[in-house]
Amino acid sequence: MCNNSYSCHGAGVFLMGAVAGMAFAFDMPLILLLVGVIYIVETLSDIIQVGYFKLSHGKRIFKMAPIHHHFEMCGWSEIKIVTVFTAVSTLFCALALFGVMNRMM
Repeated sequence: MCNNSYSCHGAGVFLMGAVAGMAFAFDMPLILLLVGVIYIVETLSDIIQVGYFKLSHGKRIFKMAPIHHHFEMCGWSEIKIVTVFTAVSTLFCALALFGVMNRMM
């Protein structure tokens, strides 16, 4: 058991593994795109930034990547970023839930 929150990531890894396992067990792997939309956007913002930087020889699309740092540099507070990301994630998780419920009926 660990005593600090900086090195205790077992529960999050287990939960995401369980969600992914259930999606594949119920033959609905595309649901992961909806549930993990924030992770996908964060990763794509990095990939886009690095690719465009290399192709354009130093120009950038975002002020900083990943995308949440771009929003910070645009003047958004950390609380606003977390609130917006949580709302977007909740919305897409609700869409995934409705999709699963409609498929199960």
